[in-house]
Amino acid sequence: MFRDKVAEAYRQIQDSICTGLQEADGKGLFVEELWERDGGGGGRTRVIQHGNVIEKGGVNFSAVYGKLPEAVKKSFKVENDEFFATGVSIVLHPENPFVPIIHMNIRYFEMDEQTRWFGGGIDLTPHYVIPTDARFFHYHLKQACDEFKADFYPRFKQLADDYFFIKHREETRGIGGIFYDRLKPENTDLSYDQLLDFSLAVGNTFLPVYTELIDRNRDKAYNDFNKEWQYLRRSRYAEFNLVYDSGTKFGLETNGRIESILMSLPPTAKWHYNAQAQPASEEEKTINLLKKGIDWL
Repeated sequence: MFRDKVAEAYRQIQDSICTGLQEADGKGLFVEELWERDGGGGGRTRVIQHGNVIEKGGVNFSAVYGKLPEAVKKSFKVENDEFFATGVSIVLHPENPFVPIIHMNIRYFEMDEQTRWFGGGIDLTPHYVIPTDARFFHYHLKQACDEFKADFYPRFKQLADDYFFIKHREETRGIGGIFYDRLKPENTDLSYDQLLDFSLAVGNTFLPVYTELIDRNRDKAYNDFNKEWQYLRRSRYAEFNLVYDSGTKFGLETNGRIESILMSLPPTAKWHYNAQAQPASEEEKTINLLKKGIDWL
């Protein structure tokens, strides 16, 4: 079955990324927990903590099935309630404030032969926005997209800017990336096999891009003030994931595994009352770059 082919390919993506991240970190090791979902399916949660580079992170695989709750059926505007969903979800929170937070998700959802699609994307959340790193990140995402459709990168970058937006703060979560959902032949002119290839291309972009960003920034000196700023930026990340993130909502509404769903939250975050960046500081420069529509290329 096609869905089994997708799930196996995603398992391989999880394996290769975990191996590469352990090598890049040099100390931290992933701990795996296998789990089963009440109602059908399960997954492999892999968490890394207290490494040389990664303070806390997870690379999770799941393949679940069963019946959709009524709230999700209404959200998806479907009548059938049988579903299958598989994907890889990654969030990494680094120790050094100059190494960015990164998130990736690639996923496939199916209800029947007529109702199925791919979704996913990668986005970057620097505590300090470094323009050269931002350009590097977006350049490689564009390359991955351009192999399939010329309009993918501009379309998906705009979607990322709109999706990863903290409305109550009037700022983007980071420098965006690409985000897409419900990709199918009808809206892409690509077959399901080609869409799987695109999904895997996005997944395979993750490791070389992030390990390069690690190598650029892992040895930069930082002080207590930089760490406090990192904790404040992490609090924005937590706010987005708990208030707006559709993956978090879907996991909770389909009786997903709580530890895996909330793996994305940072190990430490702070909410100082009315925290403000000093004028002309590096922190203010970062705030001024947390906007929609910036052309990083």
